Amino acid sequence: MEADKEDSVVPLGPSNLCFDSSSFVKDSFSVDKFLKDHRNKANLETMRDDLGVYLKVLRSALIDLINKDYADFVNLSSNLIGLDKAIKKIQTPLGQLREELLQVRFSLDSAMSEISNHLVLRHELREKKRSLRSLSRVHVSLKKLKTILSSSTEGDSSVNLLLLERATTEFCQLEFHVQKCRKDLSQNDLEDFEYVGNLLIGCVDKIFLEALSSGEAGRGMLGQSLDFYHTLDKLENAERLYQNKIVSPVMEKLINENNLRSLPRGLAALYDKIIEFLENNMKILLDVSSEFNKNLKENRCKFFLRSFWPEVVKRLELNLPSIYAAGDPDVFYQRYSETLAFLSTLYEKCDEETLFELNSHTSFSTFMDKWSLPIYFQLRFQEIAKDIESSFAQSDWKSISNEWKLVATEHVWRCLHRCWAPGVFLQPLAHKFWKLSLQIISRYVTWINEVTKPNSEASKTDIDFLVYFYTDVEFLIKKLPEFQTIVLNQLTKLSEDTTNRMKLSLGEGEEQLKNEMSNISSSIIRILSSESISVLRQVNDIPRLYRRTNRDSPTKPCAYVTTLLENPTQFYEKHKSNRNTRSWLQTMFSTVTKQYYSSVDDVLNSMQKTEESLRRLKKARDRSSNVIQPNDRRTSDDNKIRLQLLLDVQAYHQGIERFGLNQNNVEQLNDLILLVGASQKN
Repeated sequence: MEADKEDSVVPLGPSNLCFDSSSFVKDSFSVDKFLKDHRNKANLETMRDDLGVYLKVLRSALIDLINKDYADFVNLSSNLIGLDKAIKKIQTPLGQLREELLQVRFSLDSAMSEISNHLVLRHELREKKRSLRSLSRVHVSLKKLKTILSSSTEGDSSVNLLLLERATTEFCQLEFHVQKCRKDLSQNDLEDFEYVGNLLIGCVDKIFLEALSSGEAGRGMLGQSLDFYHTLDKLENAERLYQNKIVSPVMEKLINENNLRSLPRGLAALYDKIIEFLENNMKILLDVSSEFNKNLKENRCKFFLRSFWPEVVKRLELNLPSIYAAGDPDVFYQRYSETLAFLSTLYEKCDEETLFELNSHTSFSTFMDKWSLPIYFQLRFQEIAKDIESSFAQSDWKSISNEWKLVATEHVWRCLHRCWAPGVFLQPLAHKFWKLSLQIISRYVTWINEVTKPNSEASKTDIDFLVYFYTDVEFLIKKLPEFQTIVLNQLTKLSEDTTNRMKLSLGEGEEQLKNEMSNISSSIIRILSSESISVLRQVNDIPRLYRRTNRDSPTKPCAYVTTLLENPTQFYEKHKSNRNTRSWLQTMFSTVTKQYYSSVDDVLNSMQKTEESLRRLKKARDRSSNVIQPNDRRTSDDNKIRLQLLLDVQAYHQGIERFGLNQNNVEQLNDLILLVGASQKN
């Protein structure tokens, strides 16, 4: 505790203060923070008093500090007298010492530079000596190689493998020494070096070709030739030689338009012959090179990728450009599918590393880009779109299919299937065909909207068409899960997210179709209602049939009731197998009944007003003449009218019940019955 007091910059205050005095010397001290931290410990008056107490402590400590060091403050000025003279006195010796040190440093730098120059010269002499030694070794090796290779290349005899192995080893040493003495080599030396190198490669090429032509017997020689190429770092020479001397002549003879036309299966047969060449002619080379590559980590020989594949692609592009044409989509599909099958066979013959390199190869990308997939899809799009649009425009809309009622829906379903059918669907175009499928459904929805929209040019008023239309849409919605399964079976390796998105987009199309079903129902009801409502105008003619006439009281309903029920009856008889028929009739009769009620009510109200007028007129006449007019007629004309309305409504009610409809479910039917019934009591 005492040590803390001695080390503290400021004196500690009394222990009863409401704050810690050490807070004032902290780097993070803030007045606002100080007040915020201590406002709950004491009120402002107490804090002010404590700060005043601590201020007195600080002032007292300051006075004690001044008193303690007063002598040092007073003696400071006297101690500085004469200091400038002492500094001037040592200035000259220090300057002399600086000059001497600079001179010594210069001498050392000169010595170091001289030593460095001697070391550089010594290094150059050593390098020159090494170069001359290498030059001497180059001359010896050139002479030796010329002798060995000249004897090996004389005549048509086979190359001696032992001599060639010695020559290869010697050439590797020659290459090393050439690099060491390149500056000292003459032009003749360089020409001799190039000549010997070409001669050696020629010998290796010779035994490589001999080994290839020897079949199984040449496996050992083939492996040795690959060793020679690898030792010389010339494996690419072997790959290029094999491509030019072996693969190219065969492919040039095989891949051409004549063979494409003459072979029974065309391109597929041509691909089979290419695979046959790979399996037979290249089998030994691929086996030997595979064993050879096991001992290498890098710079491996790859005859499949660098000799076979580029030549095949080259000949296909140069000699068979017609296979890429998309003018005839069926032919294009066949050739593209045959090409994919060909590639699949090649994949089976590749290990994982080769397969990866093949797919990454520039020639592979170029080859696949040659196929005009966008043009092919555009042609298929036009075919499918034309098929759908023509079906929409057909006047004969009935389908002969057992599944569908309308030609248009049959074509829509057929086109949906066609997008994913063998002979049309290609895996690289999956996203486009999926989009086309959604567009087909959307176009069908648009056509439904056009057909069911009142007063539009494409609007259909044929009630049978609309019923069949409704049935087809309902059936199509049930078939969409089947279509979804077909699509997902074609699309393998889809992520769960992609699958869910596809299901969601198809679900949106399904919802649109369901919404359009209500539009079709509305059109059916509208047409049925309009045909019947027009007949109800005859209700207003009933008063004219009996007023001021000698007609007998009615005993049967008017003919308009039969006419009103005629179209619904025909509709019911024709479509009673449809489970929606009663629902449509119920809604239709609700609409008609509302209008029927309004017409009957208007007639009865009109009659009531007329009766009241006549009654007032009669009373006025009776008062003026004081004569009571006898009522000779047992049934008034108005009663006949009311009776006729009753008979009509009863016949209408019975007609509705014949359709199996409950009168309580037909809006205002009960009200209509009560209305005409009540009129009889009046």
